[in-house]
Amino acid sequence: MTQTANIELPGLDCGMCGYRTCDELLEQLPSKPELIRRCIHLSENRVEAEPAALPASAPSRPEACGPSCGSCAPVVRLDEHPQQLTWRDNLGREFDFYLEHFPEEPGPREIILPHNPLITREMDIQVGDILIGRPLGMSCGCPITHCGVAMEVDRRTGVIVWCVTGPLGPRQKGFKDLGYYIAEGYEGLVNDTRCELKVGMRYFFQPRMCMLQWRHSGLLNYLSRNGKTYQVRVEGLWIG
Repeated sequence: MTQTANIELPGLDCGMCGYRTCDELLEQLPSKPELIRRCIHLSENRVEAEPAALPASAPSRPEACGPSCGSCAPVVRLDEHPQQLTWRDNLGREFDFYLEHFPEEPGPREIILPHNPLITREMDIQVGDILIGRPLGMSCGCPITHCGVAMEVDRRTGVIVWCVTGPLGPRQKGFKDLGYYIAEGYEGLVNDTRCELKVGMRYFFQPRMCMLQWRHSGLLNYLSRNGKTYQVRVEGLWIG
């Protein structure tokens, strides 16, 4: 839990308050204590989710299985700072790795195509524009409206690469609404994985900053290792 003298925040970094992390919200509270009302996890009206039931014989962490277990792959540790990893999403479904965003960018990098590609030109989308939209259909089907900052714009094809952020930017600075779009792929970093990564294989993964904490699935079609970190591109996305 992220906490201060009189306030505890959940430490989920869900972004629903308009800030990317609980720590960013915490920094604002001394001068703007009313912002605490934005935290939906502290609301008295919240719905508590039932924790996913695990089989009695299942270990809480895959690395606890030992060499005799054939039901899951060993964890591949790419960093030197062990942390508690459950390898299950908010609905109790298993996944293979966490997808991190590039540290110099404001959020996860997503490759998208508006359902009407002409919108990119008609709305004069420029690098740096604040955008909102929702991934619809087989490409992703996420129920959450995404907000982000345009990083690359191809006016010929309509393809946009943006960094997905929380809703604070659109609320404060305005936005351009793409409407529905197709999520074509993600690019990012992998520090934690419980299996060997190979180009051409489909994996379940969880974007570290996913507001729903749901697993995604995608085909790994680019892989490069730099020290203890993989840089990856995952396409053919869907949730579940």
